Formats: sequence, structure tokens, C-alpha cells
Amino acid sequence: MTAALTEIADGVHAYEQPDGGWCLNNAGLVVGADGQSMLVDTVATEQRARHLRDEVLHRNPLPPRTVVNTHFHGDHTFGNQFFPEALVVAHERTRTEMSAAGLGLTGLWPGVCWGDLELTLPHITFGDRMTLYVGGVRAELVHIGPAAHTTNDTVVWLPEQRVLFTGDLVMSGAMPFCLMGSVSGSVRAMERLRGFDAVTVVPGHGPVGGPELIDSTEAYFRWLGELAADGRAAGLTPLALARELAPGPYDGLLDSERLVPNLHRAYAELDGAAPGDPLDVGALFGEMTEYHGGLPACHA
Repeated sequence: MTAALTEIADGVHAYEQPDGGWCLNNAGLVVGADGQSMLVDTVATEQRARHLRDEVLHRNPLPPRTVVNTHFHGDHTFGNQFFPEALVVAHERTRTEMSAAGLGLTGLWPGVCWGDLELTLPHITFGDRMTLYVGGVRAELVHIGPAAHTTNDTVVWLPEQRVLFTGDLVMSGAMPFCLMGSVSGSVRAMERLRGFDAVTVVPGHGPVGGPELIDSTEAYFRWLGELAADGRAAGLTPLALARELAPGPYDGLLDSERLVPNLHRAYAELDGAAPGDPLDVGALFGEMTEYHGGLPACHA
């Protein structure tokens, strides 16, 4: 594996998993002056989680006392079990959605070696926001709602270091994904994220950057909303619109097949669906696979 921890601010480390595609998410490690630490998100498979643990303990010999999950998706949470010393903290809906989803993600890619996984749900939940102190480092956990990537997105803001862990609200070099959230909510989320005035932005997937990652994500969702409105007016289905568009202006991003379920979410909103209203994920994953010409690549 080429994933490794990189220090991005004093005591703050990003764990990037190239290439940032399906289930290859980022995590983060915050180490305080007294050696206490906090992990932001885990990873998808047993092998990758054990590698993450090795990297964390190599950087700091005391295991993390806290793991923060930015949302419920398995690539960010399945590795919780491999940090048994830690209390897992997340938004209250993250726990609810994790419990409901179980290990269902593994069924989408049966060819991946997921390992021996057991779901470890959050031990502590919060509603709007929570502040943690990690050996003197202030970490603000803020729910960005009502729905953007999901209904339970949390960012982790380190005000003194001006580092923002966004979870999958922001992706770098990969197509954003709002099937379980909303297009309009994603635009509003970017406006809120910009208000933190971060210097360093750690996206949910892809290379670490700065506030330009927020700008490019917002531009995508504004384009998506306009595209959906035009396609709806022309009487095109989301799949037909995606096929007519290809190759579109964002075709160079990883996992560009996400355009199909993203358009379905945009159409649902145009039809009056509230942000985060459930859609048929299984059916839309199948339609995305049809558009892609096969099962989307997952290298977890």
C-alpha cells in the first residue's frame, strides 16, 4: 500500500489513500502535546485498517482515545473496530444510519477482500456541534445539514491550525456524490465550509488542498443543478441526459459515473423531494453500472 500519514500542520496529519476512488477515502490524525490523539475516520477493509493502525502507532505510540466518523458510509467507518481503545464519536444520525446499513456496502463489490469485519457503532453522539480537546488541541465537530453528501455529514475544524476535515462533502480529483443527500444542500454546505476560512482542506477522497477544493465542489453542484433543470425541461431521463452529455466538462474526474445518481437526486429535488429523502440506492447503483458499462472500479 502507498497510503501514509503526512504532517500538514503542527501535530496534524492526513492519511491519503491513492487514487481516491471508490472506497479509497482519507483519514486524519491529530496529536496533542501530551501524546493524546484523535483519529478522523477509518477505512474500508481489514487489511487497510491494520495498515492505518500501524501508521498511527508509528507516528504516536499511544493509540487514539477518540475516533470521529464524518458520516456513516462504510469506507469511513468499517475500520472503527481496529481501534478498540477509542471512543467513537459521530452525529446522532450517523449512528442510526450505520446501524441500518450494516455491512451492506460489501455486497456492492463482492470481489473486494473486505476481511473479517464487525460493525462498531459510535459510542457518543451529538446533534448540532461538539468540541473536543485533544491534548490541548481544540477540535470543533460541526454537523452540516440538513443533507448534502448524506443527512449526517460532520466536519472537523481545528481553528488554531486552520485545518478542515470535510469528509465526503468535498472530494479532490473525484466526482462529488449526493445520492443520499441533496444538490441544493451541497451548495449551501460549501457556503458554510467557506466560512471557516481554512488554510488546509482535507477532503474525503483525493489529494489535500486548500479552499480551492471547496470552490470547485460548489461549481460542480451548481453546474449539476442547471444541467438537471435543462434535462428535465427537455424530457430526458437522468440516464439519457448523462449519455447525451458524455464526455461532459467533469468527465475527467475519477468515478464520473456518479453523474447518473447525482442527476436522479437533482431530478427528485425538482419534483419536490426534500433533501435527504430516500431514493432506491440499489436500483440507481445498477443504472450507474449500466452507464459505466460494468461494475465501477473499487480497489479497496
